[in-house]
Order: sequence, then C-alpha cells, then structure tokens
Amino acid sequence: MSALNMSTNGYAIDRRKLIAGFAAASVVSLTPRAYAQAPSGPFRLDPLPYANNKNEPHIDAMTMEIHHDRHHAAYVNNLNGLANQLGGLADKPLDQILVKMTDVPEAIRTAVRNNGGGHANHTMFWQIMGGSGGEPKGDLKAAIERDLGGLAKLQENFNAAGGRVFGSGWVFVTVAPDGKLALTSKPNQDTPLMDGQRVLMGNDVWEHAYYLKYQNRRPDYLKAWWNVLNWDKIEARYADAKAGKLTI
Repeated sequence: MSALNMSTNGYAIDRRKLIAGFAAASVVSLTPRAYAQAPSGPFRLDPLPYANNKNEPHIDAMTMEIHHDRHHAAYVNNLNGLANQLGGLADKPLDQILVKMTDVPEAIRTAVRNNGGGHANHTMFWQIMGGSGGEPKGDLKAAIERDLGGLAKLQENFNAAGGRVFGSGWVFVTVAPDGKLALTSKPNQDTPLMDGQRVLMGNDVWEHAYYLKYQNRRPDYLKAWWNVLNWDKIEARYADAKAGKLTI
C-alpha cells in the first residue's frame, strides 16, 4: 500500500478524496440542521464574496465549500432554530446579542454562544480573505507598527498564538475605538465581541479550516493564510472601527 493511495477490492481510493468524504460525513452527523429543512429566522448566511477556488493554492476549494456551505450554514440554521426562545433579542443585530450574553436566557446561552459566535467569526473570516496578501497601507500599517511591532512581528506572534490554541479556536487582532490594536486568542467559537471588544481580523484554527490540505500541520496553514488576506477589506474595517461603525 503506497503512502498516497489505498486499494480496496482492486479499486484505488485517492487519500485526499477519502479524507474529504470523512469530513463531509462528520458534518452531516454533527450538524444535521445543515441538511435538514433550514429553519427560517432573522439570521442569514451570505454567499461567499468570491469563488471557492479564489484562495488556491493556499486554501483549497473543497475546504472553502465545506467550511462555508456546511459548517457556517449549520451555525446559522441552529441560531435560527433558537430565535423563538430569544424573545425580543432576536430582533437585535448579532453583535449586540453577543456583547450582552447575560441577557440571553440561561437555558440556551451556551447554544447561542457557540452558534452566534460561530456565525460572527465566520462572517468576518470570509470578508477579509480572497485577496493576494502583501502588506497593509496607510493608517493601518502605522497602527500595526505602533501597537504590534510591524507586520513581520505581528505575523510571528499571531502564528505562535494560533499554534498554542489547544484543540479548536481562533486567533484575533482586536481594535479599540481609538484605533489601538491588540492580539488575542479564544477557544471554540468565542469572540472578543463577548468581552465588549471589536474584531479587526482573525483566523480560524479549527481543524475543519485546514485539514484537507494541511492535515495536522497547523503551522503551515497559519503561515500560508497571510497570502490570501485582502488588506483593502481589513483597512476598511479599521476605518469603520475608528468611526464607530464596525459590527462583526
């Protein structure tokens, strides 16, 4: 049996396709709402703002499809399934719900935390990718140099923080109303919004974000991710944060 292929009853099975099949099956078993009739509600899944293959070769098209169309969709569907228990909170913007999690009924607080956080995190995630990497410009570049030691130092510390996340989670750069930047990481689908902070950018280090291409090599994924950033979008988020308009 070679390292790249396995054979069963004389038929060759490509390892990549086999892993993809396992990933898809796990989503079906763990997040059934993604495939059942999606409950209607106030929360929505926007389409990707670019094609699934836009981030190739650094993030493969199949990962993007599974990640957005199944994982993120499941968070949105689950959140809509909880909407009738949220009462008047269901009419509020998602960021306002997450900022005041203590207002969420205790019986569903963990579910809203997980699915609401997942919805917010992924919505941000898709927005800041689809670019060609490079470097930030203008006010954002100056802020990164002032608060985070410059882009190279930010990348080093950001990747190290992402590598230290045990299990599943995220690494973020937060932005204060005065434009000050800081680096933080969160477990699971928690978001700095829950601490009253705003998110400039962040990377998903759940295995479903990278496993088809990188398997257990999370550091390689973290390094490659910088090549797909859209700095124009991140710079727009920075300007919105300073103007008090940044939500999720």
